[in-house]
Amino acid sequence: MTTIKENTHSSADIEYPLQGEDVMTIYRQNSRELVDETSQNSATKINKSEMLRLAPDTKKPSLSILGMGYVGAVSAACFTDLGHSVVGVDPDAGKVDSIAKRLSPIVEERLPELLAKAHEEELLTATTDTINAVLNTDITLVSVGTPSSRDGACDLTYLRQASEQIGAALKIKTGYHLIMFRSTTPPRTTRDVMIPILEKCSGKVCGKDFGVCFNPEFLRESTAIEDFYHPPKTVIGCVDERSGKFAAKLYQDVGGELIHTSLEAAEFVKYIDNTWHAVKVSFANEVGRLCKAIGVDSHNVMDIFVKDTKLNLSPYYLKPGFAYGGSCLPKDTRGISHLAASVGVNLPLINSLPVTNKYHISHALELIEKYHPRTVGIVGLTFKSGTDDLRESPSIKLAKVLQLFGYKVRYFDPNMNTPRMREQLCRDHGNLEYSHCALSDTLINQSDVVVIAHPNRYAAEIAVKAKQIKPIIDLVRLSDEVSKENNYEGICW
Repeated sequence: MTTIKENTHSSADIEYPLQGEDVMTIYRQNSRELVDETSQNSATKINKSEMLRLAPDTKKPSLSILGMGYVGAVSAACFTDLGHSVVGVDPDAGKVDSIAKRLSPIVEERLPELLAKAHEEELLTATTDTINAVLNTDITLVSVGTPSSRDGACDLTYLRQASEQIGAALKIKTGYHLIMFRSTTPPRTTRDVMIPILEKCSGKVCGKDFGVCFNPEFLRESTAIEDFYHPPKTVIGCVDERSGKFAAKLYQDVGGELIHTSLEAAEFVKYIDNTWHAVKVSFANEVGRLCKAIGVDSHNVMDIFVKDTKLNLSPYYLKPGFAYGGSCLPKDTRGISHLAASVGVNLPLINSLPVTNKYHISHALELIEKYHPRTVGIVGLTFKSGTDDLRESPSIKLAKVLQLFGYKVRYFDPNMNTPRMREQLCRDHGNLEYSHCALSDTLINQSDVVVIAHPNRYAAEIAVKAKQIKPIIDLVRLSDEVSKENNYEGICW
């Protein structure tokens, strides 16, 4: 075990200014340059990583990293490369000995070279003693395992143990210390489980005596070093401003976007990321199975598919809201399921889409029923704003379900004011013909609950008028001005 001397000065006592600290999201350039002022005769621009090699920043906070597995070992190597002094901590003496002998505990490209460089610069040590490591560093990163239990739940055993050991160190440590949890956990784990353990074992108060952040990692095996220096995003969930500012110090030399958010959002985004990646893999494989069965080159199809960065690979369609509808999505998802069934191919993911869409309409119904209305007003009847297309409109499906359950329905939609649209509605959905309100005030006055189904100007105006007197169910997420009211409820927020 490596012996570590106690620091006499803590970089945690230094104030680290952060530009734009009043905003939640901070943008930084992927590549920054500094002016080397070592020469008075000329100013030469050099890369930050070059400067670190030429003149290490002695003010960089020192780190203890708990868990020398995949994430911990990669983080230790990369942070030392950025000039931080790092103590790797692991209960496995074998891993500690490997690091002491300059051997990588895992297989990862470029990792052995970075570990060797860290030893040469005397920036990396390893130990099995958590308490000693915490006492002699400014920030502790927790990267211990959180494996799945038999029922799929997240096993917090190692995380609890690590928090108890950190708390014991904090109890005898003077000065501020920051703990950054990185292990994947469900939302509220840090706030409801880890912080109480830290406070109980230390006898100190989070936010006053020590700080806590949740900093999820987005490292892919075999490309982890590259991912560390060029992340898609860096997310820091923090309990307070001081914790967030101190944590951001670690990433000032790393590219990508830095995002400050709540502990819970930071915890959940890792789950959502990985679930989305699993959806993408599963979707592509289902497409592949169907393509093979009907004699189409799946890679050719998907190569064309991914060229669409406006809809297919983009933020579009990825904001929670109401159910899908219209002339294309419902028809074509049914069509591909029918095609697959005709050639004996099972597509569980694609086949589930109409099911989850139908459940989302039921979810809206449940929100409405909580208010026990007699009459429900719906703002926006066409399948989406800016069109007069009624085909498979989710608003109409919701209206029909409401009528089926005995509720009266009124609707306001300027796109339905023409004789042609009224005739079409009467022909295809006769029981809704007499629910039309020509004026928005009529809808407000005759409804007990107002449901916003279109994200446009007239919907916002109705919501502002109604917010003081009627409950509002928002299916599209209107402005914050509306959402602040006590009688407001969003379908997914």
